[in-house]
Amino acid sequence: MRALLRSHSRFFLLATLAALALRLLFFFCFPRVTTDSLVYGDIAKNWLTQGVYGLTESGQAVPTFIRLPGYPAFLAVVFALFGLDHYGAALLWQILADLGTCLVIADLARRTVSARSAKAAFLLAALCPFLANYTAAALTETLEIFFVALALDFAVAGLDKLESGNLRPWAGCGLSLAACILLRPDGGLLLAALGIYLGYLLLRRPHLRKPILRAGVIVSVVALAPLLPWTWRNLHTLHQFQPLAPRYANGPEDFVPRGYIRWAKTWMADYVSVEEIYWPVPGSAIDADNLPSRAFDDEDQEERTLALLATYNQGLAITPEMDAQFAVLADQRIHAAPLRYYLWLPALRVAGMWLRPRTELLPSNTRWWEFDDDPLGLTLAITFGVMNLVYIGAAGLGLIRGHPIRYAGLLLLSLLLRSLFLGTLENPESRYTLECYPVVVLLASSLLARL
Repeated sequence: MRALLRSHSRFFLLATLAALALRLLFFFCFPRVTTDSLVYGDIAKNWLTQGVYGLTESGQAVPTFIRLPGYPAFLAVVFALFGLDHYGAALLWQILADLGTCLVIADLARRTVSARSAKAAFLLAALCPFLANYTAAALTETLEIFFVALALDFAVAGLDKLESGNLRPWAGCGLSLAACILLRPDGGLLLAALGIYLGYLLLRRPHLRKPILRAGVIVSVVALAPLLPWTWRNLHTLHQFQPLAPRYANGPEDFVPRGYIRWAKTWMADYVSVEEIYWPVPGSAIDADNLPSRAFDDEDQEERTLALLATYNQGLAITPEMDAQFAVLADQRIHAAPLRYYLWLPALRVAGMWLRPRTELLPSNTRWWEFDDDPLGLTLAITFGVMNLVYIGAAGLGLIRGHPIRYAGLLLLSLLLRSLFLGTLENPESRYTLECYPVVVLLASSLLARL
């Protein structure tokens, strides 16, 4: 890669300047410190100032495990260097990390396709508005994408050197996967994809049994080792076995309305319902008019559902009794249409996560298809929607008509496993597919290299 940078220094310099300008545009125009950002920041401050990995409750730091320690550790380092609550410094470091992501994706394309593809991949990553947008948000996505790309790059380097017995790339892959998992629980999906691919190689190349097994053991041990002290801490401090983080970000004593969540999965298909129905619970009123028609199978279900929502709006909380009634509704709807619940709706949610305009961090109307937004919001929604389709379409064509891609099975397996996992979620948020963009960019670069 160093030779490629030297021989095309002007190209990479100009592309880097363009990437930096795009990210600074989002930094100055659309910076975001969300509710989740403040949760991470609160944990980081308590960890830094009081030595307690916890949230502030009634002025005291109370231990928690609702978030993995990766991003709070990053914020704690930033706060220690630049001052508490200095989220702007964190965003600037994320910009630098994302520029590194562009370089890692280029190296991945160089290893799997060609040097021309590496240049195309660098340019596509540098100008990708979705990657740039998330650098200006104090969330895990930017760092997660960096380590996903790095883990894939190390994995490909290790696969290239299987016969030589060089194990250093596998150690680097394991460390990158460990960072992925400590940032987000679903980071382990890439470890699973790599394990399946190594198992496939083991069947296809039995003469390489020992190096493949060594690679698998090293990656698994290094990737999962950091979870041991985290699990022990949770068991010792909070008296619960929790090797990752709770699915619903709940504390040990928090009530989780699983009946309501299951009911929501019987009709949830689009991100707009996440904002209008799913996120407001608990604490905010729900406008029942925002429920889509697919939320009811008949008039009786509609009446019961609207009555439950009216009761919720009075107290802005779901009680165990109400949750049990939502569970009954969910069971009836699943029994009446099991394919809808287990197949069609998950497919629609995954399609929505891949294809809808990625404007959740921008001042655009979530109901983009109504075209009644202000000019800026409408322009951003249309532009981002078209750009997303261009990237995904180019990736699909690259897979079919682009240059041959080495280890394409591993890359596609990572996309497939993640998409299948996302289909199990009730909240179809587009950001959950951003971790796939290193592969999307690589596939698209194989098409551009051929053109």
